[in-house]
Amino acid sequence: MISILEDAAALGIHVAYATADVKVESRSDEMDEYSRELIRSARIDEEIIKAYRSFYWRIGIDPTKTRPSNEAMLRRVLKRGEFPKINNVVDAINMASFATLIPIGLYDLDKLSPPILVRLAREGEVFHPIGGGVIKLRGGEPVVSDSKVIMFLYPYRDSDMTKVDENTKRVLVLGAGVEGVEIPAIRRAVNMAIELLERFCHGKRTSDTLVV
Repeated sequence: MISILEDAAALGIHVAYATADVKVESRSDEMDEYSRELIRSARIDEEIIKAYRSFYWRIGIDPTKTRPSNEAMLRRVLKRGEFPKINNVVDAINMASFATLIPIGLYDLDKLSPPILVRLAREGEVFHPIGGGVIKLRGGEPVVSDSKVIMFLYPYRDSDMTKVDENTKRVLVLGAGVEGVEIPAIRRAVNMAIELLERFCHGKRTSDTLVV
């Protein structure tokens, strides 16, 4: 389903991904308790944080000003003492990312138009991030795209155009790997995400976890 082009692979990018059926609804009390336990038992892997910071420097982003999404999630949750409430599916992915420190992309499968490619952006392409606004790309940024839109400004922002909403029934879960982060860690993050979807979102895995 996903291919990495040579220009992106040269940056040390590797991904793991899987698909699942889900039911989107509010977060349950059981999920709230699970989230509190995650926070209580949080462990910080400095080597993973360093790897994503190094990747940011490599692609021209200052990680002291724009935090890698995994680090930003960790800081935000530990500071607030709770996870933001969006819906059970998005929250499950956030919890898996928090626990593993791996950025995880989440997409509505029915909004995607294959093929899906990990590649470098072309000058002038546009990206519509969740949260509003339009970003015009200078060219050379690593992205994940389908045949119509950029789904993921790699590895830190998902697209509003392919996001999960109340009508979502099927999802693609993507673990974003970089140089210095071992492939098994990316696979574990995706598997944990799928397990949480099964536990808290009436989820059913519909593919094996694949690595490219």
